[in-house]
Amino acid sequence: MALPDSGLSGEEVPFPEIIELNVGGQVYITRYSTLTSVPDSLLWEMFSQKSAKGLARDTKGRFFVDRDGFLFRYILDYMRDQQLVLPDHFPERGRLQREAEFFNLPELVKILAPKISKQNSLGDEGCQSDPEDSSPGIDTARNLSSLGAAAAACASLVPGAMDGKRSGFITIGYRGSYTLGRDSHTDAKFRRVARIMVCGKTSLAKEVFGETLNESRDPDRPPERYTSRYYLKFTFLEQAFDKLADAGFHMVACNSTGTCAFAHEQTDDKIWTSYTEYVFYRE
Repeated sequence: MALPDSGLSGEEVPFPEIIELNVGGQVYITRYSTLTSVPDSLLWEMFSQKSAKGLARDTKGRFFVDRDGFLFRYILDYMRDQQLVLPDHFPERGRLQREAEFFNLPELVKILAPKISKQNSLGDEGCQSDPEDSSPGIDTARNLSSLGAAAAACASLVPGAMDGKRSGFITIGYRGSYTLGRDSHTDAKFRRVARIMVCGKTSLAKEVFGETLNESRDPDRPPERYTSRYYLKFTFLEQAFDKLADAGFHMVACNSTGTCAFAHEQTDDKIWTSYTEYVFYRE
């Protein structure tokens, strides 16, 4: 395979037809023609060189790019056919636009840029979100006031846009144990909760629980995907309920199962284990 316009007839081509990339720890395998499909882009410049010596590689010899590995899938999809298809309610549009700027893909940047339709525009100001875009010659107080009015009007056009919160379900589950004596009403001991698990959309779980969410069992889950492998760094159910209530969620269902796991022969104490789930929803 020859490089386009390289003039290297008979010489060894520095890049193979199939290229492996390591982008932020995520491995991608694609064709050389895909990486050079957009002239003057960063990837085109990287892989149109006469030598690959100047390009960074990981320990396995793959070409390394220190960028967001999950968002790169959309960059690569765009370079295949110059079209962009995103999931519904894609929450990373701003970050993806930043990645498009880094890879020098101006047409993709235009596609991702926020658009204000004439029908929803408010005079000449529109739905602005950044005070720094205002003209420096306008009085600051008047500019901020008009900016706030524009933002409020923009929010009124879309239900729920004022608080930026999206609807969805989050399920809280835990396995617990407790001990019952002969008189179950007087000798019942407090429950023991080893771990509180979180199931639902990744972006919602991170929004509600923030730094108290342990993502070690599923660290690279994209925001629009669902997971059942997160758990909380604390073991108090009421603390989880408080966080969900503060985020606007309310309980819509719950269920529980229990089994007798052990019975002491001398004291007749029984150790019960249970699994319980609580389903929360936000409109």
